[in-house]
Amino acid sequence: MSISLLLEMAQGTALAITGEAALVSGELRLSVEELNTLADGGAGVIAASGARHVAYVGAGGAMLPLLLFASARAAVPVTPLNYRLSADGLRTLIGRLPEPLVIVDDEYRDAVGDAGKTVMSSAEFLAAARTSEPAAEFADPDAVAVVLFTSGTTSAPKAVELTHNNLTSYITGTVEFDSAQPGDAALICVPPYHIAGVSAALSNLYAGRKMVYLTAFDATEWVRLVDAEAVTSATVVPTMLDRIVSALESADTSLPTLRTLAYGGSKVALPLVRKALQLLPEVGFVNAYGLTETSSTIAVLGPDDHRVALAAGESGDPAVARRLGSVGQPVPAIEVQVRGEDGSVLGPDEPGELYVRGEQVSGRYTGIGSVLDAHGWFPTKDVAYLDADGYLFIGGRSDDTIIRGGENIAPAEIEDVLVEHPHVHDCAVVGADDPEWGQIIVAVVVPAPDATPDPEDLRGFVRGQLRGSRTPDRVVFRAELPTNATGKVLRRELVNELNEKESA
Repeated sequence: MSISLLLEMAQGTALAITGEAALVSGELRLSVEELNTLADGGAGVIAASGARHVAYVGAGGAMLPLLLFASARAAVPVTPLNYRLSADGLRTLIGRLPEPLVIVDDEYRDAVGDAGKTVMSSAEFLAAARTSEPAAEFADPDAVAVVLFTSGTTSAPKAVELTHNNLTSYITGTVEFDSAQPGDAALICVPPYHIAGVSAALSNLYAGRKMVYLTAFDATEWVRLVDAEAVTSATVVPTMLDRIVSALESADTSLPTLRTLAYGGSKVALPLVRKALQLLPEVGFVNAYGLTETSSTIAVLGPDDHRVALAAGESGDPAVARRLGSVGQPVPAIEVQVRGEDGSVLGPDEPGELYVRGEQVSGRYTGIGSVLDAHGWFPTKDVAYLDADGYLFIGGRSDDTIIRGGENIAPAEIEDVLVEHPHVHDCAVVGADDPEWGQIIVAVVVPAPDATPDPEDLRGFVRGQLRGSRTPDRVVFRAELPTNATGKVLRRELVNELNEKESA
């Protein structure tokens, strides 16, 4: 079905019936009915433009759900773009979209220039949507609803095509309709161009939960909004969680309304997870793992799993304790396989490449087509393994594998050990070019506050727990790791930096 039907259905939720605010973004507060009316008008604006695509360059907030539903009702795909890109980067991506109507927040107007078929400011679009003749048609469920560009941390961004059916299958398969309790509110601070931003807009509305947007993340403001809007659930990326934990430690607040805190987007260091669990003992933590190509979450480590694994770590049950480092178990509508290099399906605790299958899985790229195999399986390019109880562990991207002297080494294996050192706050392990070994292992370390780690001590710490071949050849220090907006470490940037210094 079309994602526009999710908004139609949302008018039957308790939140809609009461007429309360369903969307809060700065000073703007919209009910479900008001959002529905604006989506109809917005569809009229899009249809009148003659555009074949809608592109959005901005920080999100109310504009994201509005454009998702307005574009769906105009039967035109929409693409939220990374507003953090350079002007050239933005215009290049816009140039890859067919005759787009470009809607842009004022602060990014100069960067967009005259790219696209037509350019409108977000304020102009919102004003026009209030007065335009409504337009509404139901898009073909197999038509493309949303196109998202991958982060492109190791190569040029690919344009992932998500159909209406992909997205609605994910929502209806993982969210119970009108399941929110009275007063429930979700705080959304993930960027609009990330699949988590898209799914948050659709899933919370479908559940009947108020959405509160924080478009420019600040940990102190995040804590304030949780209290001010009586937020009951929130989703963050690892860098945000780190800053929130620091803010909570200094603010001495317990966030009494918060019941669920989900994190994902990239791997989170276990010491940080443990600290967050201890700081917020009444909060249910959720680790959500997914990809753009899978319409968001495909595996979940739930609140009970978190607490059981934390307790097991204290009581000394390693098999259960290690689950805290997993992404949990697949959601009901998803099938997973871990395959070896020869394509065979591997057994428990055997690492290989993760493949997934399900209606929410797209696996299709503009200009490339589908990369699903003959049986509908999508190759994630993530190294993973399943334990005997079906818990999924992600070991990083296959592209990140370090090949030292012909031996394949997964950075995550070393990072998981190194980050447990009391003088290490964060770390990333990468392979730098070396004439003798091909690549050498370099640990890039962010020291813990007020700590001055000794490189040889850190190397010895790793050597004491892993095989000698896993010991970092070098340890370098940084004030922080370079990351994208979802907390993924930009490993290529680190590798380039190391290789340039070596050749200088």
